[in-house]
Amino acid sequence: GNACGIIGNNGPIDPAGATKGGQFFQLCDQANIPIIYLNNTTGYMVGKEYEHGGMVKHGSKMIQATSNVSVPKITLYIGASFGAGNYGMGGLGYEPDFLFTWPNALTGVMGGEQAASTMDQVARVSAERRGQEVDEAALQAQKQSLIDHFDKQSDAFYTSGRMLDQGMIDPRDTRRVLGFALETCWEARNRQTNPNSFGVARL
Repeated sequence: GNACGIIGNNGPIDPAGATKGGQFFQLCDQANIPIIYLNNTTGYMVGKEYEHGGMVKHGSKMIQATSNVSVPKITLYIGASFGAGNYGMGGLGYEPDFLFTWPNALTGVMGGEQAASTMDQVARVSAERRGQEVDEAALQAQKQSLIDHFDKQSDAFYTSGRMLDQGMIDPRDTRRVLGFALETCWEARNRQTNPNSFGVARL
């Protein structure tokens, strides 16, 4: 077997979780233990309560730890992977050694409902500032269009088909695939290159 540090989540990451995750990554790095990210998060918690609790500070510590570790990183999307939580959990932007996805996984800047809700709020505030009536029918059509667009582009078959990971795996093969990936990482890092110690003769 291979020693490894495994981190997983099942929903949004709060300040305490981000702090714990950041320290865990640093401990793994100090002990030269590779990290496996089981990624299922909708991002970092938002709202006044969490902002006052230091969400930005603690979330950035987690992201910084992920970006700075030198041990092998293997990421598996097992559910949602949205927003800055994707970065903190070893997403594509932080170049993990391997990145795999399950068929049910979703990844993107944000989910379709969240994007549609955000744009709905922006449109309503904009109309209010201009003193205009809100066109509810147009907003509803825009909302559904955004949901369809984001949901299509966050689907695992869409992202994997555009080579945004190293492949989609059957969940039943997860242990075997991750074990093989760990062995590959160690072999690559421990391989000695033997450059020529002599000149190359001219023809």
